[in-house]
Amino acid sequence: MSAEDLEKYETEMELKLYREYRDVVGLFKFVIETERRFYLTNDYEMQVHSVQGEVFFEVTMADAWVWDMYRPARFVKQVRVLTFKDVNIEELNKSDLELPSG
Repeated sequence: MSAEDLEKYETEMELKLYREYRDVVGLFKFVIETERRFYLTNDYEMQVHSVQGEVFFEVTMADAWVWDMYRPARFVKQVRVLTFKDVNIEELNKSDLELPSG
């Protein structure tokens, strides 16, 4: 497989993933972004832990969708993320999800 073939494949996979995201985003209430993944979910819990001066975050989600083009199934029943990096949580505004007509 040439570098050009690989690049074309990855571009096609990204486009397929974006289309899937566009189709499912309206089903979810929250976007959660970690340093490694991007999730859509309706239910989450976040806890901040401090152990010996080190702070880390634990985020659990139920019935989530994960942005990852290498996963064969992007819907997951339960997710638990532990991270020392930032976690961004944003509530989706349903009006923001509407695509322009035309």
